[in-house]
Amino acid sequence: MNVEKRRRNTPQRKIIHEELCALKTHPTAGELFEIVRRRLPRISLGTVYRNLEVLHEDGHILKLETAGTEARFDGETHEHYHIRCTSCGMIRDLEMDLPINPVDHVTDPGGFQVEACDIRFLGTCPACQEITPGDEPGNQPIH
Repeated sequence: MNVEKRRRNTPQRKIIHEELCALKTHPTAGELFEIVRRRLPRISLGTVYRNLEVLHEDGHILKLETAGTEARFDGETHEHYHIRCTSCGMIRDLEMDLPINPVDHVTDPGGFQVEACDIRFLGTCPACQEITPGDEPGNQPIH
């Protein structure tokens, strides 16, 4: 956060952050809402959404956005890559080093000052690989 503004760490925000950091599944706000409700039965989905935005804006979590899909969230903020299942949308961490830094190899940025790149890997997760023809993608359990 660029602004020298201190936000109060509310009990709800603290629990949302704790629950997200305990997960490796990169949940949507709705999925995290269901988990957080076990500890805070009266919390609203709107409160979860707002607090996830604040946590993201303040650099405490990552917001993973892919066109046409609902945003997912990651409690791990260190630099790392992700792999997304093209069938169910699940995202997992992919810990690896690239052999080169793509930013160092941009030769014509068209006037842009290149600061970073976002590389995501795509594939089919093990659960979706086991789906037999005729099963509808999207009816699988969350994994």
